[in-house]
Amino acid sequence: MCSIHKVEKSHIEELNRIAYESEAWWGYDSEFMEKFKAIYKITEDYIRDNPTLVLIENGSIIGFFSFVKNENETELEYFYIDPQYIGKGYGKKMWDNLVDYCKATGIYSFSLVTSPQAKGFYEKMGAVVTDEVESLLRKGRKIPKLRYTVHRFWKGKT
Repeated sequence: MCSIHKVEKSHIEELNRIAYESEAWWGYDSEFMEKFKAIYKITEDYIRDNPTLVLIENGSIIGFFSFVKNENETELEYFYIDPQYIGKGYGKKMWDNLVDYCKATGIYSFSLVTSPQAKGFYEKMGAVVTDEVESLLRKGRKIPKLRYTVHRFWKGKT
């Protein structure tokens, strides 16, 4: 049975491994992945300052997600599944838990930026492409920006 838990400091190394290996799963070259590791490093400060939750099954971290909130918007910063679990329904399970988290904490909508390869997953979950932005990892590379609106927030409201 899967459950969602707030991340702990002891999870940081595992989260960085999952993020790196999940991104590498798409076949990016070593230069791209070294930039990824430097830019998207999860730290103790990051998890203290940003809501970060892990999906756990049988004591193992399957994946994690994290939001960055500022006064203007909420952004889904991380959404990664350990590659050994990709394609087995865990992404959908984690997404459902993410939506429940949004409902419980008052997040009505959020944006996310993703790789072109993962765009279809987010669209299947209900996110809509709103723009393209330049990748932080490769100059001139455009990647999709999407928005997700949380539906049926409370009874009688949409």
